[in-house]
Amino acid sequence: MEIITLGNELLRQKAERIKDINAELVKTAEALIEILHQGKGVGLAGPQVGLMKRIFVIHVEGDVPRVFINPSIVETSQETVKYEEGCLSIPNVWAEVIRPRKVRVQAWNEKRRPFSLEVEGIMARVIQHEYDHLEGILFLDRLSEPKRNKILAKIEKKQRV
Repeated sequence: MEIITLGNELLRQKAERIKDINAELVKTAEALIEILHQGKGVGLAGPQVGLMKRIFVIHVEGDVPRVFINPSIVETSQETVKYEEGCLSIPNVWAEVIRPRKVRVQAWNEKRRPFSLEVEGIMARVIQHEYDHLEGILFLDRLSEPKRNKILAKIEKKQRV
């Protein structure tokens, strides 16, 4: 599995629900964590490696790697916060994105157990970012149109060089 980048249409598609948490899926989750670490990221979703399934992994500093299977964000705070985001699928691009400060997410882990997590700060941001990937949304979509167009123009210019 390799990380796909901006321009690949899979990044714009909605991921499918996972029907069975089996040994193969556990191996996939382990591979996602490995790719995440190799890329020096904090989150990676299935669609970013061409796997159109509702799974993502995160590893935020000071915490253990976590696997989210069929996640749902069930609650977000009204309070928002601006923070600079990047993405392994859009290398070397960073922009300030406004997102809810806190989220409550429900999912299944790789041990076939459901869990609920209420978090804030960087972990809440990473969960929202990765969840967006499952919906075919990129962090660039969360920017104002002028800001997004400016970034896309820079990316296009670099690709032509």
